[in-house]
Amino acid sequence: MKGQQQYAGFKVLIVDDNPNNLFTLRTLIEKYTDVQVIEADGGEKAVKLALTENDVDLIILDVQMPEMDGFQTASMLKVRKKTREIPVIFLTAAYKTDEFQQKGYEVGAADYLLKPIDDNLLLNKLTAYFRLIEKERALNVLLEEKVARRTAELEQIRRYQEGLLNTMGEALLVLSPEGHIKSTNPAAQNMLGYNETELVGLSIGDVFEEAEDEQAGAFMGTWLEAIIRTGVVRNVEARFITRNGTLVPILFSRTAMADEAGVATDIICIAKNMTGYVKLDDDDDLPAPNTGDFV
Repeated sequence: MKGQQQYAGFKVLIVDDNPNNLFTLRTLIEKYTDVQVIEADGGEKAVKLALTENDVDLIILDVQMPEMDGFQTASMLKVRKKTREIPVIFLTAAYKTDEFQQKGYEVGAADYLLKPIDDNLLLNKLTAYFRLIEKERALNVLLEEKVARRTAELEQIRRYQEGLLNTMGEALLVLSPEGHIKSTNPAAQNMLGYNETELVGLSIGDVFEEAEDEQAGAFMGTWLEAIIRTGVVRNVEARFITRNGTLVPILFSRTAMADEAGVATDIICIAKNMTGYVKLDDDDDLPAPNTGDFV
């Protein structure tokens, strides 16, 4: 029978104050399985072993023990994070009433074995719990594999999106609702003449102004409020102020992002460099001849 149900790799803690009972239980378990058996001759030692040993899969616990009985031991095991999920099978010869069994279940017992121990019943219970543990482990492996695959997929998406942002020709600035720069892409850094660290924390007013002079002093209180209220403001003619003070004509679009409560968390700004473009009408811009002049 042992060759059919070995369950190598499992670990069982057996607890009994009687050394003869420990010997008998160990002998029976090792007769039918290849599980690792560790033993304790009292409740206090059982708790310490369960906390210090790695991967205890099952505990067979005698109820009638001096000083700390099985009920007290089970209660101690169930309040510890490391041991609370380990199945406990109570072993008893004296108490078989429903009231007794109910008390055992209340302190965390998963099952009972009666003395003297029936070989087949012991094997059936061990087999049942080991199979459940095997299924749980298999499910955990599948879950870990799914999590790993999903993590890899998300990382691939993140890298792809980061690549798009880093290679896009338009300048991208992410602002706080108060108008301070939180992050930028390389195109924005190149256009403005700053590196990423230098830009973070600056006010948008430090690097941006409306195209019309009369609007330049009021845009912070105007378009930030408009974005938060309407969500999107598109195709605004404006100018970037570079690090050396040069004004770069841009076509600017702004979008507000909000949380589940509708509170604005970020403002996404995208700017196209319009240097060298001539405005023909209200809708179309075409490249100017190769004059290199700002318009």
